[in-house]
Amino acid sequence: MAARRSGAVVAALMVVAAALVGLAGADFAADRAECADKLMGLATCLTYVQLAATARSPTPDCCSGFRQVLAASKKCLCVLVKDRDEPTLGIKFNVTRAMNLPSACNIPATFSDCPKILNMSPDSKEAEIFKQYGIEHEGKNATAGGAATGKLYMLLWPLN
Repeated sequence: MAARRSGAVVAALMVVAAALVGLAGADFAADRAECADKLMGLATCLTYVQLAATARSPTPDCCSGFRQVLAASKKCLCVLVKDRDEPTLGIKFNVTRAMNLPSACNIPATFSDCPKILNMSPDSKEAEIFKQYGIEHEGKNATAGGAATGKLYMLLWPLN
């Protein structure tokens, strides 16, 4: 009898896990559909934000593109950071440098309000990177650096 119960529990857990994976994939697909074209303005920032980038600062074109993306949809910038570890992505980026673009480009913007923009619980695991950003950068001029990584997907999305 106990073996049958544990088998049923394992099966139920597998169904729940599969459903959660499906929901995560659906969220990513929705994010991709909403933000792909809006994030293309950040393509010129790759020389600064890619994991192996050697640029010490973003180019003027990068800052201009960042300003345009910020004006078009701050939500998509938040989504970019939120989905940085999506397993189907292929380009790795330094999320610390990406989140430092407002300071590096001298553009008044912050990522600390992303949990609210994305309707996340401020205490959720997903919101942690934004919370940490707020602790480290609010009210200060942040410097580029750090080795936090993620994957930049804006160039991988088809422009349908």
